[in-house]
Amino acid sequence: MAMVLAILLFFTVTLVVFSFGAAVYSPSSVLGSRLRSLGGQRTQRQKPAFKERLEQALDPLSKAIPLSPSEVSRARQWLIQAGYRDRRHLTIYVGSRVLLAFVGLMTVIAISGAKSMPLMISVAAFGFFLPRFALKRLIKKRQNQITLGLPDALDLTVICVEAGLALDQALMRVGEDLRHAHPELSDEFHMVNLEMRAGKPRAEALRNLNARTGVDDIRALVATLVQTDRFGTSVAQALRVHSDSLRTERRQRAEEQAAKTTIKMVVPLVLFVLPSIIFVTLGPAIIQLVRTLAPEAGH
Repeated sequence: MAMVLAILLFFTVTLVVFSFGAAVYSPSSVLGSRLRSLGGQRTQRQKPAFKERLEQALDPLSKAIPLSPSEVSRARQWLIQAGYRDRRHLTIYVGSRVLLAFVGLMTVIAISGAKSMPLMISVAAFGFFLPRFALKRLIKKRQNQITLGLPDALDLTVICVEAGLALDQALMRVGEDLRHAHPELSDEFHMVNLEMRAGKPRAEALRNLNARTGVDDIRALVATLVQTDRFGTSVAQALRVHSDSLRTERRQRAEEQAAKTTIKMVVPLVLFVLPSIIFVTLGPAIIQLVRTLAPEAGH
């Protein structure tokens, strides 16, 4: 046990020293610049934010895994779909996977020693894939929020277009109006307007909206807007028709989920409700039967 604790202490100290040294001597490190300017600066500067310090600590760990460009691109795509667009988020994501795998491995070694190799591999793999599972959950939650807010956004867009606004101005106005009710969709509309102001064509900006969200309803909306822009048809009429079809699809999804409720209720009914009913119904009869037959069995 003493040897295991010594190994754990050695790995912990090595990890701390390596992370601190990498944070100090990195050219873009805030901690390093603060330490280098500590001798000539007397005024107290504001401390770096928690996210910056977390990024500096996880940056060496994120470089421990050699990722291919396709894996990096896929991870960045997942982070963008979850609403994390900065470069530091990729560093935090990859570094957290390595850190959790290392912590899980050291925990198993500290508790049970290095005897159970399958347990060590299982716990390390669980810690490595846990951030990915959490990221998938965040993506699904954000996509559901966007799906719920899209019909309201289309109704507002139809009103703005029929009032005389162009599609770009209508998207900007809808994004401002939905800032509090549906912040995810408002943020995506704001990004579309920024890309179009930067000089990107409308079709490319809309396709980027589809890539950032990964929502099927957004994909259908983008296809409708691109075809409308290409053929020169009425935008208001196309949006109104698409809004009606979208509401029909949402009602069909609700009916599908309601139909699945009966099947989903079978498992909790069998596991929790049915045993209680059987115990309450047959319990007194069984007790009375035992009391009646016990004396006879004794003779």
